[in-house]
Amino acid sequence: MRNIVLLFILVLGAWSCTPKVEKPLMDSQVAAPSIPEIPVKKAKNIILLIGDGMGLTQITAGMYMNGNKLNLEKFPYVGLHKSYSGDNLVTDSAAGATAFASGLKTYNGAIGVDMDTVAHRTILEEAEEKGLATGLVATSTIVHATPASFIAHVAKRKMYEEIAADFLKTDVDIFIGGGKKYFTNREDGRNLYEELEKKNYQVSDFFTEELQDVKIDETKNFGYLTSEKDPLPVAQGRNYLQYAAKTSTNFLDKRAGDKGFFLMVEGSQIDWGGHANNSDYIVTEMIEFDKVIGDALDFAKQDGETLVIVTADHETGGYAINMGSKMDSLVTSFTTDYHTAVMIPVFAYGPGAEAFSGIYENTAIYGKMRKAFGFQGE
Repeated sequence: MRNIVLLFILVLGAWSCTPKVEKPLMDSQVAAPSIPEIPVKKAKNIILLIGDGMGLTQITAGMYMNGNKLNLEKFPYVGLHKSYSGDNLVTDSAAGATAFASGLKTYNGAIGVDMDTVAHRTILEEAEEKGLATGLVATSTIVHATPASFIAHVAKRKMYEEIAADFLKTDVDIFIGGGKKYFTNREDGRNLYEELEKKNYQVSDFFTEELQDVKIDETKNFGYLTSEKDPLPVAQGRNYLQYAAKTSTNFLDKRAGDKGFFLMVEGSQIDWGGHANNSDYIVTEMIEFDKVIGDALDFAKQDGETLVIVTADHETGGYAINMGSKMDSLVTSFTTDYHTAVMIPVFAYGPGAEAFSGIYENTAIYGKMRKAFGFQGE
């Protein structure tokens, strides 16, 4: 009994000496639960596929309106990322893509810069520095928030001319998207076509020839602008995404040699369907994007050295599938015409894919890609 009393006094004393926390940490400072470190296999190539605005409901709607199947079902590893930005629980595409590209939590509207507007190197820029081939494809303008965050560094996402000019600062091997006006019909009078051509680029656009008709010179970098401003929705005749993604993959594979490549492809207009609260718009864009996913998986399976990652920057619309819905006939509703703060799924296949399981910050995707490439240091 005497020993028990002594033990109680010792425990009580230890408890009373434990320092008290005066106030809780801010939400952004709360440490995530410890997750066992997973050894990451090295990938020669990474294909990052971003379905802008693509939450679980967008995926589900695409699946149920496509015979209850999507290529996304083929991925062996699935995780969730926390999408909030540096200044808002509800992120925008600029801050969301900057998190993927540079590993930064930054303010909404920021392109490749931190909370103090200091530029940080992107994974595409680091890949270029290390001799890898790189590419960007989007169904928005190529200077829109998501593709811009991998190649540009500006304080505000709508600085489109400045973003276009940043394409001259990084030798991205191939880029395909809309927004010709920001390259040739600029307020500052610059003609970026001419400047790109002086840097060994082959440049073309929809005014000159269809993408499918271009004879790409594989000895040069390649840029193709698909529209003057924003490209059309797929339901209104836009038909280049699948071809552009496949062409870019093959182009980069040939140019990469032993070094490998990094390619980011964005299905941009899934997000626009959410902003419009238009379920049909979401579904048609989602199904097209899934075809790109299928092609990427086919390449990775044959290649054996390619990591394919599919995710979104955020969900758009607070999209719901309601009672009365049937396969191929959905009753849907929306809670907002903007983004929401729900966690976002991440799908991975190939060398290093197992590291994408679990729940983590959106910034972790940057670090996981660097590890998969075997990049060292900060």
